[in-house]
Amino acid sequence: MLDTDAIFPVRRIFCVGRNYAEHAKEMGADPQREPPFFFTKPADAVAADGSDVPYPSATSNLHHEVELVIAIAVRGQNIAPSAALDHVFGYAVGNDLTRRDLQATAKKTGRPWDTAKGFDQSAPIAAISPVDRCGHISNGKISLSVNGECRQTGDISDMIWSTAEIISTLSTLFTLQPGDLIFTGTPAGVGALKPGDVIEACIDGLPTLRHGIASRD
Repeated sequence: MLDTDAIFPVRRIFCVGRNYAEHAKEMGADPQREPPFFFTKPADAVAADGSDVPYPSATSNLHHEVELVIAIAVRGQNIAPSAALDHVFGYAVGNDLTRRDLQATAKKTGRPWDTAKGFDQSAPIAAISPVDRCGHISNGKISLSVNGECRQTGDISDMIWSTAEIISTLSTLFTLQPGDLIFTGTPAGVGALKPGDVIEACIDGLPTLRHGIASRD
């Protein structure tokens, strides 16, 4: 966590799909017709800021997806949108690494996305900023660069479903618990990574996430 050696005890990782209109379009979806949907990553998918993430096996098309991450501190079920932000501990910048070729196959065959999204170190995340330090993040630039070249840029206010709406909807499906993380979707511009790449992901008001892509073991 920001400015401390304390570790946020990650319990589960939830992710929102297609939560920016332009990204939904580049993935071939219609953002006006889809309610929020969710997928998960295991808690040990987290990779710390500054890590060199090994290029994963079984893919030749690893993609980056910069995202605002919500850290949950207060248990809740069927949470009203008006009360949702009371459950937030803080926010961070994350990168939802994706085996895009495996995801495309899963979509075509109607299979789960687990192998595309939930592999080892598939969730690099920067230090979490507590709400009392950063406030609630509802707008501000979100961007990602690879080797100094900007790949993704947008604004948090472009999210189709707001932080409060995401928490509220997710809490109708699961009882949210302290330690849960929620990746909130990515703007357009996702693209391929290769060994040796250096990624820098930024959201205004939050610590920058920096990590590399290492060769396969």
